[in-house]
Amino acid sequence: MAVDIRLATARKRVSLPAEVGKHLVSPGDTITTDTGFMRGHGTYMEDEKLIASVAGAVERVNKLICVQQKRWKVETNSRLDSVLLLSSVNLPGGELRRRSAEDELMMRDYLQEGDLISAEVQAVFADGALSLHTRSLKYGKLGQGTLVQVSPSLVKRRKTHFHNLPCGAAIILGNNGYIWIYPITEQKDDEAGGFVTNLEPVPVTDREVISRLRNCIIALNIHKMLLYDTSVLYCYEASMHQQIKDILKPEIMEEIVMETRQRLIDQEG
Repeated sequence: MAVDIRLATARKRVSLPAEVGKHLVSPGDTITTDTGFMRGHGTYMEDEKLIASVAGAVERVNKLICVQQKRWKVETNSRLDSVLLLSSVNLPGGELRRRSAEDELMMRDYLQEGDLISAEVQAVFADGALSLHTRSLKYGKLGQGTLVQVSPSLVKRRKTHFHNLPCGAAIILGNNGYIWIYPITEQKDDEAGGFVTNLEPVPVTDREVISRLRNCIIALNIHKMLLYDTSVLYCYEASMHQQIKDILKPEIMEEIVMETRQRLIDQEG
């Protein structure tokens, strides 16, 4: 078997152009200790040091230092964080125009850490990371509701994953295993999505429906049943003779799931 052996040599230093060798920082990194600079977007002062509050490239304009971001990192229950570009979101009010420097400065007013969003996969990069977009009005920041995490393999692939159930709540069945349950509002389609969330108090009856749906989805997940609008609705109806807090008791859970499975079999037959 032929083997190619090379002797160790000193590696040549390669000088990068100025635009390639940008100063990249992550949150918490110290940018400079010189107090003569002004604090710009993406930075804050602490102990007479200018520190980055976001990840991005450091840009300096005279005495002003800022960190340019232009994208959000989104946790999507995958191996790598997904990317949501500023150009891939709807501006507040659905306004269509090119993104400006003012939009970049207001990125944290649109979305920030801890926000939940619904989005669509736009592209898959070579390393497996996902590029997302929320340009459709049905996508955007999520308001009041509850999040349930299940096995992604149990979410049945359908043409639509947004469902308004007749029980009085709506669900978003994400292909990544994240399921969002929220109350149905009288909001019009052209006002949905974007960055405006409804923070009005949710009635007790709606909260009870959401809680029952949550427990039903957990029960279906534990018993490895496919999750889609019909199975969730059948499980909800099968649980109506039980109190919400009792649904997750093992013996009651098994009874409800068995009834749901039999009803699905009868429907298919």
